[in-house]
Amino acid sequence: MLIIPCPWCGPRDEAEFICDGEYAPRPVAAEADDAAWARYLYYRGNARDFIEEHWVHAFGCEQWLVVERHSVTNEIRGVRPVRPLPMGSSA
Repeated sequence: MLIIPCPWCGPRDEAEFICDGEYAPRPVAAEADDAAWARYLYYRGNARDFIEEHWVHAFGCEQWLVVERHSVTNEIRGVRPVRPLPMGSSA
């Protein structure tokens, strides 16, 4: 079981989260062609290394996170909000 350090709730059990797969920033719609959208929607690296994944704290604060996790050892090296924290919040 993984312990994921949520920036809002603190360390929580993996069972509170849902993984949405490898993180890829969404392209700007006005600037993206069909190939850029295809890369965003369908292609992932699937590396045996640290990768960034998109997670949601579904049974907690419901915030979206980017978790940097090793795909083989499950070591978590970092967690950050998808969007910057509002001023006055602590991470």
